[in-house]
Amino acid sequence: MKRQVFPLFLLCFLLLVFSGCTGRHAPDIVLRPAPYPAGTILDAADGRVVSFETMMADLQTVSIVYVGETHTQAAHHELQLKILKALYQRHPGRVAVGMEMFARPYQSVLDQWVQGSLSEASLLQKTHWYANWRYDFALYRDQLLYIQEKRIPLFALNIEFHIPSKIAAGGIDSLLPYQVEQLPDRMDLTHGPHREYVQRMYEGHAAHVKNRYDFENFYAAQVVWDEAMAEAVSRHAGDFQTMVVFTGSGHIVKGFGIPERARFRTGLSYRTVMPLAVGEPVDFSAADYIWITPPSQPHGFMTNVH
Repeated sequence: MKRQVFPLFLLCFLLLVFSGCTGRHAPDIVLRPAPYPAGTILDAADGRVVSFETMMADLQTVSIVYVGETHTQAAHHELQLKILKALYQRHPGRVAVGMEMFARPYQSVLDQWVQGSLSEASLLQKTHWYANWRYDFALYRDQLLYIQEKRIPLFALNIEFHIPSKIAAGGIDSLLPYQVEQLPDRMDLTHGPHREYVQRMYEGHAAHVKNRYDFENFYAAQVVWDEAMAEAVSRHAGDFQTMVVFTGSGHIVKGFGIPERARFRTGLSYRTVMPLAVGEPVDFSAADYIWITPPSQPHGFMTNVH
């Protein structure tokens, strides 16, 4: 079946003119360096410092809460869990979680985990954690144990991990038929601000990376990655009071990765929370809330299997 390509910007999904039912990103404001201590939460709509309780009062009013992370930062995972616990306490039995860290073919394994029928070792083996995600499981253990303890529905969001890298290397047309079948139903390759953001990522790579990957293919891989997760969020979010999404901050920055692509499909309201280490530049247009964390302290490892 032919995949459709939709120009979202033609449908008024502009990053900086969100209505009250979406994210509330402010115009671009960057401070260098960030003059805030760890633990500070900033409401990006007006730059005010707010309490955790004030932020949570807002987050519980929307359908989807996206909480970003730098994968190796333990502090980011701690604040993700704090937000999940607070939302669950407000709406027990009506909260779900979506995680980038698992690909959709592993959904049945996650269901077993939530029901308490898998050990941690079995979860790692059956999801091929260290072949797929590869980051130290210790970073995610507390989140997953809480999900299991409370029997919170947990959904795998990612496309199979090898597909974006194949697209980056050879383009969508290079995929085999069974791989094409896994692509998201819609792919917007025309969003100007998103292309610019990914272009900066691309230009930041070493020369040998740029020599291997054509930018258009590199961008298509990023779009497929984001659209696949947006599609997965859309399949489940409407069934719960709140869906909490844990993903890398690059997939939610300014809303144009997963959040707006999911809203295109569902119309559901959302907020984004972006962890940011002390001293890093603050861009108030990056998320609805900026949460300042302790200085970067990489934890764990990423295996180099591929």
